[in-house]
Amino acid sequence: MEERGFYLVAYDISHNKRRTKVARVMESVGARVQGSVFEVWLNSRELEDMQQRLKKVLADKEDSIRIYFLCNACQKKVMILGQGKKNAAPELVIV
Repeated sequence: MEERGFYLVAYDISHNKRRTKVARVMESVGARVQGSVFEVWLNSRELEDMQQRLKKVLADKEDSIRIYFLCNACQKKVMILGQGKKNAAPELVIV
């Protein structure tokens, strides 16, 4: 089974209805850490699926979604000030 990578996804969506749809996609794959920022653990197939789902909602000329890959070494260096906790890699995923 392919190892999952750690991604940070941030979005700026101008329209409420599209923003709600993007949030629903992201809630189905990851953990919300800020209003429009999610941490997700995905393999390459899951990453492609998430991107395709987001592209269906996105208005290219109005909206922005950024996906940052954080390597294992970088992910371990994530610092949290104030409230919050680190989201660990999933141990087991049942499909």
